[in-house]
Amino acid sequence: MKFSVFQLSRKGGREKNEDRMGYSYTKEACLFVVADGMGGHPEGEVAAQLALQTVSLDFQRLARPKLDDPAEFLENALLSAHHNILKYAIANNMDDPPRTTLVASVVQDGNIWWVHCGDSRLYLVRNGKVLARTRDHSYMELRGSGVTSINPDRFNRNVLFTCLGSPSRPFFDVAGPTEMHRSDRIMLCSDGLWSSVSETVIARDLANKSVSRAIPDLIDAALRKAGATSDNVTAVAMEWEMPGAERFESEDPVSDTLPPAPEPEAGDKASPKPDAAAT
Repeated sequence: MKFSVFQLSRKGGREKNEDRMGYSYTKEACLFVVADGMGGHPEGEVAAQLALQTVSLDFQRLARPKLDDPAEFLENALLSAHHNILKYAIANNMDDPPRTTLVASVVQDGNIWWVHCGDSRLYLVRNGKVLARTRDHSYMELRGSGVTSINPDRFNRNVLFTCLGSPSRPFFDVAGPTEMHRSDRIMLCSDGLWSSVSETVIARDLANKSVSRAIPDLIDAALRKAGATSDNVTAVAMEWEMPGAERFESEDPVSDTLPPAPEPEAGDKASPKPDAAAT
């Protein structure tokens, strides 16, 4: 398989960056993850980091060199991340556990699967159009979902009704498999991006630019639109190029961004491999 990947995170107008992102790959499968630690609860960045580490380490342990069942893997990894956050809270005598959203995807055998909990999103763009995107677990999204048991007008439209780290079992959605076509783009991002940049602009930039150009441009646009009150803005994107190409062989076939990195003074975090290509 052959793909190009780029990831970037910026602090925006917040005191610290509670978003986390990462990707891992073997010669037959690849994983992409974005987690957005939730404000209003303590140590959101810890919840996001735990979610990223749990899902990525499970992938490295089980993708040998590919997963037996990507959908089952994503579900189990998400629940493991949730339980690890709760264990952290218990170990640290926290009355209010840290919480995070999560979106993760696996590409394997020319298909893509994804899971999400909360309002971090995945976009799949093909031929300049959004072929699929996740639906936020928020009261705003309920308005158009056909759910009638909850009246969205009674709630803040941005309030989430599920996340990792909550006392109750998280609600989540798993999708796939969807066949990947050459030049398809996928983007996983936190709400700091999609809340400020329209879906039309997202589709246009992903379709017409390399991911190493599209992601910085989209993040810059989000920061400009939101101004001084901007949320953290994070995205990781992949362009699927040649599904039938010769597979990658390397002495170190797994690449990831697991180790927690110190927060840069400027608030910007870029991938150690800012424009990586895997074949």
